[in-house]
Amino acid sequence: MKSLINFFDKVGYSITSRINRLGTAARLFFLILISSGESFKRFNLTMKEIYFTGVMSLVIIIVSAFFVGMVLGLQGYYTLQKYGSSEAIGVLVALALVRELGPVVTALLFAGRAGTAITAEIGLMKATEQLSAMEMMAVNPVGRIIAPRFWAGVIAMPILASIFSMVGILGGYVVAVIVIGVDEGAFWSQMQANVDFRYDIVNGVIKSLVFGVACTIIALFEGFDAPPTAEGVSRATTRTVVTSSLVILGLDFILTSFMLGG
Repeated sequence: MKSLINFFDKVGYSITSRINRLGTAARLFFLILISSGESFKRFNLTMKEIYFTGVMSLVIIIVSAFFVGMVLGLQGYYTLQKYGSSEAIGVLVALALVRELGPVVTALLFAGRAGTAITAEIGLMKATEQLSAMEMMAVNPVGRIIAPRFWAGVIAMPILASIFSMVGILGGYVVAVIVIGVDEGAFWSQMQANVDFRYDIVNGVIKSLVFGVACTIIALFEGFDAPPTAEGVSRATTRTVVTSSLVILGLDFILTSFMLGG
């Protein structure tokens, strides 16, 4: 009986602690929105963070996109060839990248590269009491440190996802047209005729924006909430990757359901 009580105590504590963390994250999100005016007034702070989160992530985004596009072109060609539709390889590559792989893989890479860096940076600033020092000097740490990083992530994510899709299409072109020998005119014309701006491209941008908000707020919250120790920062960094990945995949299913249903 005692072991059963201890089990329910642990379950109850786990649930209440997670609800408490969710409430703290929501509170931080609203504080960021309220303090965003300061980050827009000093937009150079946001531009600096856009360079850090966006430009510094370009290498991994471009290399990954090129290989993903090449794999899509290769797999898609041999699949479509069985049905005599190899000329539609351009449509397959473009739709797969613009609708799904572009936003999702970009967000996962963003969480692994930029998200962990943001969490570690904020966590170390908290551990070394830099945030407390700002409060002592009447400087709002949310407006000065947190908000610029949030908006940098939100702005950078759709741009990175667009670059991923374009480079991925180029990779598919290299494999399908240059290597395999699919007709170049058919590759591009089929793509232009079947990729819709509203239902494909815009929906992909909406997904990347949502993923940008989710990944960035998770990274900021984990860093802001991390215990001020080396172990606490390392665990917060790990939680950033795991939580962001699960949230991205869950949001992708929800958004896809709404978009296809609409």
